Amino acid sequence: MDVYIANFGIGNTLWPHCLSNSMICSYEDADLWPLWQEGKFEEYVEKCLREKKTVKGISPTKPVASRWYNIGHIVSNTQGDIWIHREKDELWWTISLPERAQVQLHDGAAVGRKEDRYYVFNKPADPWRNKCQKGRKLNWRELHPKAKEFLFTEGTIQRLSDSNAEYAKALIEGSNLEFWHSLSAWAGRAEKAKRGACHTFSPEELAITRMAETAEKTAASSNGQQVTQTKKNKEFRFASRFELEKYLKALIEAQDGVCAISSIPFQYDTADDEEMLPSLDRIDSDGHYEEGNLQIVCRFINRWKSDSQDSDFRRLIHVVHTSLQHVKAGI
Repeated sequence: MDVYIANFGIGNTLWPHCLSNSMICSYEDADLWPLWQEGKFEEYVEKCLREKKTVKGISPTKPVASRWYNIGHIVSNTQGDIWIHREKDELWWTISLPERAQVQLHDGAAVGRKEDRYYVFNKPADPWRNKCQKGRKLNWRELHPKAKEFLFTEGTIQRLSDSNAEYAKALIEGSNLEFWHSLSAWAGRAEKAKRGACHTFSPEELAITRMAETAEKTAASSNGQQVTQTKKNKEFRFASRFELEKYLKALIEAQDGVCAISSIPFQYDTADDEEMLPSLDRIDSDGHYEEGNLQIVCRFINRWKSDSQDSDFRRLIHVVHTSLQHVKAGI
């Protein structure tokens, strides 16, 4: 059983439909639908890179376009998984059912976009509930500050890590949560919240500022650097650090708050594990800090990748992942 945090449609416009019809929904552009339906992944991604924009108006990177391709598969194939959605001060949840998803053609107004037509995936689920299984209301304001960091996403769909998923399950069951709340990282986060420190900048905002500052300094210090007798310039091609920060915020949202390479959910500057902090990576290591050449990855991924070719590194990560899956399955 996986646990997903989700929004539904651009601007969450499909949420009322999900709530009233006991559904989990996503959508696909009509012009992308034939490529998705026929499993033409590369063609799908290339079309997105050429023609599409994120909700923030930025051109998608290949990892972002790949995530778009996967959303329909996740929603269509989910079965027995927990889905969680925050709506203002309430936390809602449901469990996906085995019935097959139905796909319907809608006009653009159905998902809040200007394009003419969209296909909407409708996956049956249990009725959405805003109470735990013991009948207590799930009020967002009453959640532990640490839990608020992973029980909401600005993006579309985010699968929770195993430890965070266990907490979410316990919350929904109405179980005692003291085990988590007593952990040092959780206690420290609660203490910061009491002092009001968390109201100055969110953990995500602090991470964005840190990444933008590092990029600016790296570009300034590396221009003209001699590397194997070749000048390796890393130019900062944004109008200002503020413009880069806006871009990074949109990029994190487009990546649904997960690493562009490993799909591991980011932790932020109150992290239990600093290796999961977001780190800014140039897709082409010989390229510059500019739109289209940036992705956000976990710190350890950035360190492991170093100056490797992005495609080669992704291939090796896929090999490792496949091997671990075979071990887990006993193959």
